[in-house]
Amino acid sequence: MKKTTFLSLLAFVILASCTESKKLESQAELFARIDAEIKQNSKAYSTLQEATETIGHRLTGSKNGAKAEEYTFNKFKEYGFEDVAYQTFEVEAWSRGDVSLQINNGETKVVTLGHSPILANVTGEIVDMGNGLEADYLKSPNAVRDKISLAYIGILPNSEENLTNLHRSEKTALAIKYGAKGIIIINQVDDGVLLTGTASVTGELIPIPAVCIGKEDGLVLKETLKSKIATATINMTNHSDVIKARNVVATLKGAKIPEEEIVIGGHLDSWDLATGAIDNGIGSFAVLDIARAFLANDLKPKRTIKFVMFMGEEQGLLGSKFMVEKAIENNTIDQIKYMMNLDMSGNPIGMNAGGKLDDEAFFKSLGAVIQAQDTIYKNSFTNRSGLHSDHQPFMLEGVPILSVNSNLDRSIYGCYHSDCDDFNLVNKEHITNTARFGTMMLYGLANAEKLPATKMDSETTKEFMIKNNLKEKLIIGNDWKWEK
Repeated sequence: MKKTTFLSLLAFVILASCTESKKLESQAELFARIDAEIKQNSKAYSTLQEATETIGHRLTGSKNGAKAEEYTFNKFKEYGFEDVAYQTFEVEAWSRGDVSLQINNGETKVVTLGHSPILANVTGEIVDMGNGLEADYLKSPNAVRDKISLAYIGILPNSEENLTNLHRSEKTALAIKYGAKGIIIINQVDDGVLLTGTASVTGELIPIPAVCIGKEDGLVLKETLKSKIATATINMTNHSDVIKARNVVATLKGAKIPEEEIVIGGHLDSWDLATGAIDNGIGSFAVLDIARAFLANDLKPKRTIKFVMFMGEEQGLLGSKFMVEKAIENNTIDQIKYMMNLDMSGNPIGMNAGGKLDDEAFFKSLGAVIQAQDTIYKNSFTNRSGLHSDHQPFMLEGVPILSVNSNLDRSIYGCYHSDCDDFNLVNKEHITNTARFGTMMLYGLANAEKLPATKMDSETTKEFMIKNNLKEKLIIGNDWKWEK
């Protein structure tokens, strides 16, 4: 045998052997390889730190927001993605100006809630509406007409049992419905922490000023109102302009069923009182690192994966709504088979799958393989759904959703939407765990022989919303698509 022929044959045998070895890699072996690489090379913590230090907040429509869009676009490219695109949408973006609140001629520390009017100067009697739920207004339907509603952001201690709380925007919508000229929302966090966030269920400007005061000031005011009248003057200016914002989308084409898509996203935007490190830096920058890990580990799932940095979530799910609207318009909505959302997610101990499941055991089986890598992951499983994050527009079209059951330090939630939501709250191990376990979850789903859930038709989606006690909230938010 000629030497060249022998060497060619030897090379072929070695190549065949390597190929066969790769084919025989079990899911457990693959996950162990992924795990080792991410623990060694994860960039989630370092890129979030860099972004918070060099960009700051990531308010949609601001210069900082545009810088954040460009930052993540360039990171996707740096990690090796060839198909990276901006999905540009036009929105009326809101930003705060000045605000003051006087109660009985005394100044009270206050912050404006998003989408309050451009200009407002109202004075009125304050009426305590308790938790600010519909039941509170129905007790005296005209109580707040042409007055200022006072509502607690959570459920007050000693309230009736089994009450379902509403989002601040839904509580504002109820105040508007019952004729209030303004609303003061009391935060539930100690030490005078003030909370911002949108007070609009639609993402459009609301007709009345909405503000938040600290817990201690709010509870004192509630006591005052038990024995005497209090009057408030809310004075504010804000800004609203039509701007262009951009979702950032990196696509990894599926190896076998490229026409089927899994969307994984987290909202990149944040409010402007701090740098939004927890909401939602820990989610969006974990998505970015999961994308990196897919290429770094040469993962080739059967289905196409779209890694998305959503903008405009804080101002009304604007980016995710736009993506879904375009998919409906282009007749590609049925190609989206699953949506995985990471919003304030970290240190996962399990999975939450929203939708009508055909195979719940799939998630427990997948979770068991993840748990074998690290028992920090407890393989918990839930099937529930809420609103007010980027999964919502997908869910309302019947797309199954996936998220993680987080195990984060409870203390960080006190800085939700406030001026203390900065990078010092981020736990490096926790965000790395999100990248580790999230990569395994996503690959397991995108590479499944058969998906554990299929897109729900309209009637099934409706029943799922009712089952999850979402009908009232969707009606208040004008998102209930069915007959009332």
